[in-house]
Amino acid sequence: MSFLGGSSAASGASQTQAIKQQVAQEAAVANARQLVERCIPKPGSSLSSGESTCYSQCMEKYMSAWNVVSKQYINRIQREAGAGGIM
Repeated sequence: MSFLGGSSAASGASQTQAIKQQVAQEAAVANARQLVERCIPKPGSSLSSGESTCYSQCMEKYMSAWNVVSKQYINRIQREAGAGGIM
């Protein structure tokens, strides 16, 4: 029986994957929060033009970086799958 309460290796792997996904989601939320706090230090009912510009530029950079990381991750998964899953 696994530490997390599952009865098989597949169950443990599934739980590990779910935990990894949750951590990734929490990290993305934390990154977005930091982005907003940097560009909008004093929230109000509307954004100033400087805040809006800052936010747009930061989001573009964040999404660009996200796309690069995602492509590299997918390439790695494909390479490992092609190599028989050997790491």
